Parts: sequence; structure tokens; C-alpha cells
Amino acid sequence: MEKKENDCKNALKGKLIKILLGSMISFIISLILLLVISLILTYTNVSENIITVAVIVISALSILVGSIISALNINKNGILNGALVGAIYMITIYLLSSIFVSGFEINMQSVIMIAVSTLAGMIGGIIGVNFHK
Repeated sequence: MEKKENDCKNALKGKLIKILLGSMISFIISLILLLVISLILTYTNVSENIITVAVIVISALSILVGSIISALNINKNGILNGALVGAIYMITIYLLSSIFVSGFEINMQSVIMIAVSTLAGMIGGIIGVNFHK
């Protein structure tokens, strides 16, 4: 009975580590892509009107990749694992924003970003679980 309990705890710990790893990968990808966008905006004539769309697309792509990686070696619950990667990403972004950005508020853009990020995480989780099948 105790061995079964330890196996369950180890499996849960392993999934949590994969979810956190997926979230970290998402942040790294976002930082790289946001740096690229900032360089493009600085050194070209591209309009700054693309910033909102670029941030949403970059976040979604980053979460998609992070959730795929997080779900690669699991056999089930890809939707849940991917959604958790997206949730951790978004919660971290919004906590940091509320601390460091004066006048931070949740608006329609925030709601769209949360929805897109959650959906991207869920799709990435599905892809990751089914990648080797």
C-alpha cells in the first residue's frame, strides 16, 4: 500500500515538474520573440500598432510550444496539463504586471489574451500527448 502511495506522489511530482518546465520554456521563447519584435520596431518603419497583436500571438505561440514540450512524455490529460502551463504563464505575467506597472488593469485585451493563452495551452497539451502515437 505504501509503495503505491509513493508511486502516485512521484508521478504527481513528475507531472508538476513537466508543467513548470513547459512554463519556463514558454517564458524563454516569449522573451526571445519580444526582443526580436522590439528590434524590428526600433530599426524599421513597422507601425507600433502591431504591438498588441504581436504580444498576443507571441504569448500564444510560446505557450503552445511550452505545453507541447510539457506533455510529450505523458499518456493522458494533455488538455489539463497544457491549460496549466497557460495558466501559470498568465498568472505570472499578471502578477508581475500588477506589481511593476502603474495603472495596471484587466481589460478586454487581457480577457482575449487569457482565452487565447488557455486555448493554445490546451491544444499544445493535446499535440504533446499524441505526438508519439
